[in-house]
Amino acid sequence: MSVEDRLAKLERRRAAKDLVRDGNRQAIGSAPQGGWALRRLHQEFADADESNGGVMFAGSGRLPSAEQFDWQVQFGTDDIVAYDWDDAAECLAALGSPVRLRILREILRGSRTAAELTDLDESGSSGQIYHHLRQLAATGWLHTVGNGRFEVPPNRVVPLLVALATARR
Repeated sequence: MSVEDRLAKLERRRAAKDLVRDGNRQAIGSAPQGGWALRRLHQEFADADESNGGVMFAGSGRLPSAEQFDWQVQFGTDDIVAYDWDDAAECLAALGSPVRLRILREILRGSRTAAELTDLDESGSSGQIYHHLRQLAATGWLHTVGNGRFEVPPNRVVPLLVALATARR
């Protein structure tokens, strides 16, 4: 890794820490009278007679590969708590591999074939890359789009970005 790459990585980490710190400071006094999103969410759940509230995540933006994404979903707290969390373990475990996360990042950036992905540093052999691709596809984080090309399905882009954002400290 070049000095420039290392410096850029450090700057991104510092910016992320500043965002989290600022977000935590804002979040302390934000519920329930907080920002527009919380007010709207409280109203949505009240209108739906969800007495225990819930969560919503949404996103809108453009990926480094120039693809646009717009997506949102919300779940009631009761539904989430009642869900069989064992079913989530395999899907979350697929994100627990640094190599798989690197593969997902490169795919979001526009590298779409296994051949392109084998050029990544420390990603392993082509057989190992295919193993990771199969695991990510089996858990819904990837699908094939023809000609040996992979993509993160449109309905998984925001959940992936949310999962990564929640891992920031």
